[in-house]
Amino acid sequence: MPVEKLLRGVSRFGKQLYPKHQDLFKRLAHSQHPEALFITCADSRIDPCLLTQTLPGQLFICRVIGNVVPPYPDAPGGVSATIEYAVGVLRVPEVIICGHTDCGVIRGAVNPQAVAAYPQVKTWLRYTEIEHSEVEPNPELLLQLTERNVLTQLEHLRSHPAVAARLEDGRVGLYGWVYHIAAGRITMYDEAMGTWEPVQETDAVAP
Repeated sequence: MPVEKLLRGVSRFGKQLYPKHQDLFKRLAHSQHPEALFITCADSRIDPCLLTQTLPGQLFICRVIGNVVPPYPDAPGGVSATIEYAVGVLRVPEVIICGHTDCGVIRGAVNPQAVAAYPQVKTWLRYTEIEHSEVEPNPELLLQLTERNVLTQLEHLRSHPAVAARLEDGRVGLYGWVYHIAAGRITMYDEAMGTWEPVQETDAVAP
């Protein structure tokens, strides 16, 4: 994608979109009160705000390959700092970890030789806790591993002190999602049932 295309987009934003939401951006210039921390993969096929139909200021977004959350205090860094800031400082009431179908990180975790030339990626994949296999996984198995990875990252998330403290007083909710790219739908983990269920369609619209 030539940078000129991006620059044309910036120009259209300034001329067409910004004027329509000028009051919103002026309010956001002074403070933010996001409604959720949304942790998802850096994959280019995922647009959290498009997917959830949210406006600027409503989501605090953390994007990292494999939607991985290292357990505390194993890997201090950007992901851990983002969680601490969103949950501890901004006091978001919800945290969502969203995986997706056809995830390259899941494929790499199953077959680490495919990423052997990329040591940082290979090291990062250990946080998926997925065992490698000599057999090429089929789509059904990949989906199962994707779902398992989301649940693993939720467990890691609970180990972070800022999250643990908010969970103890019941002031934060944790949710696991999987985005099915081809179908354009979300499944959400039902902890009580131990199953993944489609998000029910509603007539609600974004504010």
